[in-house]
Amino acid sequence: MRLGWLIGGAQGMGVDTAANVFGAAVARAGYYIFGSREYFSNIKGRHSYFNVLISDKQQRSIDTKVEILATFDAETVFQHFDDVTRHMIYDKALEPVSIDKVRSIEPETAERQAGILAKAGLGNTIGDVAAYLSEKGVKMVPIDYGPLMKDIINQLKIDPFVAERARNMICIGASFSLLGLDSNYINGAIEQIFAGKQKFFDLNKLAANAGIKSAGNAYSLKDLETKGHRVQLDGNTISALGKLYGGLRFQSYYPITPASDESTYIEANQVLAVNSGKEKHGVVVVQAEDELAAINAAVGAALTGARSATATSGPGFSLMNEGISWAGMNEVPVLVTYYMRGSPATGLPTRSGQSDLKLALNAGHGEFARIVIASGSHDEIFEDAVTAMNLAELCQTPAVHIIEKTLANAYSVVDKEAIITETRIERGKVVYPEDPEHYKRFKITDDGISPRAFLGHAQMYYTGDEHNERGHITEDSANRTVMYEKRIRKRALAEKSLGESQKVNVVGDADSVLLTWGSPKGAIMDAMELLKGQGIAVQMVQVRLFSPYPAELMKKLLAGKRQIIAVENNSNAQGAEVLTEQTGIMPTNYILKWNGRPMARDELADAIKDVVKNNTVRVVLNGGK
Repeated sequence: MRLGWLIGGAQGMGVDTAANVFGAAVARAGYYIFGSREYFSNIKGRHSYFNVLISDKQQRSIDTKVEILATFDAETVFQHFDDVTRHMIYDKALEPVSIDKVRSIEPETAERQAGILAKAGLGNTIGDVAAYLSEKGVKMVPIDYGPLMKDIINQLKIDPFVAERARNMICIGASFSLLGLDSNYINGAIEQIFAGKQKFFDLNKLAANAGIKSAGNAYSLKDLETKGHRVQLDGNTISALGKLYGGLRFQSYYPITPASDESTYIEANQVLAVNSGKEKHGVVVVQAEDELAAINAAVGAALTGARSATATSGPGFSLMNEGISWAGMNEVPVLVTYYMRGSPATGLPTRSGQSDLKLALNAGHGEFARIVIASGSHDEIFEDAVTAMNLAELCQTPAVHIIEKTLANAYSVVDKEAIITETRIERGKVVYPEDPEHYKRFKITDDGISPRAFLGHAQMYYTGDEHNERGHITEDSANRTVMYEKRIRKRALAEKSLGESQKVNVVGDADSVLLTWGSPKGAIMDAMELLKGQGIAVQMVQVRLFSPYPAELMKKLLAGKRQIIAVENNSNAQGAEVLTEQTGIMPTNYILKWNGRPMARDELADAIKDVVKNNTVRVVLNGGK
């Protein structure tokens, strides 16, 4: 069973909260969910929406079409009416409103959506949308929001301006009614989310129950039995948890979308109870004045021996490059969590993309060993956060952990067992020198890793210039050669430290390979299941470790394949370009998307079918609003 649901509304009107209540209620009934959040780059007023996939099995992506469109404003109706297939919930009082009266809708969108109605011989009002959809077999669920809200205001004696925020909860109640699930689940979710806020709990519970009474039962979903412990998390939160689980002790950041949520979560949970609550350990979180300060603060903390990290997005990462290069020269283990979004420049600051891979791979000027890991799912984010911190300290070098906005702002229900594993914290060659006056911080070693002492335990010298084993500046040519080679040798240790599945994830076995990295993994795996039922077999090869690149492993995996289809959220297929640079292997076909929206299962399945059957060289996807 797979059912799509979408809710939208003006930013600042509680769309996220409503979607979280709905998702939590459905999860309480035993269902898996995957939710994708899209929003404009302003604080309040513009259109935002949540697309949620409900299933009795683990899900990893959304579809471009949904069975239920839940709306409480005019713009959501106009934006998404061509996305719904079975039911649309809308405000009956808005039927006379025309699309030209919705000032916040973008002109290009308004023209495109009005054109769909005009082609059907209809006008451009919500009433016309209802007629258009009814003709296509979509059932209308009109609700009189105004009288319902007035009744709630009278019952609670509450300020109408405050109460208006609960209009979305009427919509949620109606949606839940359509599913046919027990209303106790939605009441429990409201209680969980508004715990300690009695006024808002009462308001939202009344609104949800009013919505439940306003819509009938359409799907008759049954409660599902759950085994084990499940958690509902978004990508920012699961990255934060991975860092905390992996021993993080210092995090710096400067606010930037979509990275900030990770740091604020750590800040809210920076005192950790361990050993059944017998001990407490803290994490220092610093909001710096800019990204230059953020990376340098993280580097400074790492020098003292703290397991240290920072988090940022594209423009901020650009500013961190000098600090990353300094860390590379001075062999400082620091983690940069890179939340990748639409670029270049400010680009699409609240949308997703994979166009910064080459920047991440070349972060910091000069040649030195960099660790670059890219996660493709929520469970991978957790594991990779720990792995990246371990590798940074084992190899004494900067590590970059790539998480795209698609995963950062998506939430899913996952089994705890899939993310919590026995993980060993590896700190590498940490020493407390017996002769601190003659300690060689940059001692030449066979594996490129010098014994590492923390600040305060020995005399040591750090500089941005080339240096000798003690750290003193020198431009001696022989020293330059051996010191340079020493830093490069770390790459071999990094690759040796990981198993094959941590470098490359392989699913299926076929002559047609979907070569990918990052967030397209979810849509690919869901599409593979769909296509299998249609007799189309493909294999996924997902690169997780980009630096050092597992060239020999990739040669072995791709040898003799009929098609190598690069699937990426950028125009150049940058991940495939890296493959070619490292191995000489080139893709035969491309499925690409760069409109800032995540790949959806249905559009990707159609593209894969086209490429496999017709050998189409290049397919560009454009799904999403």
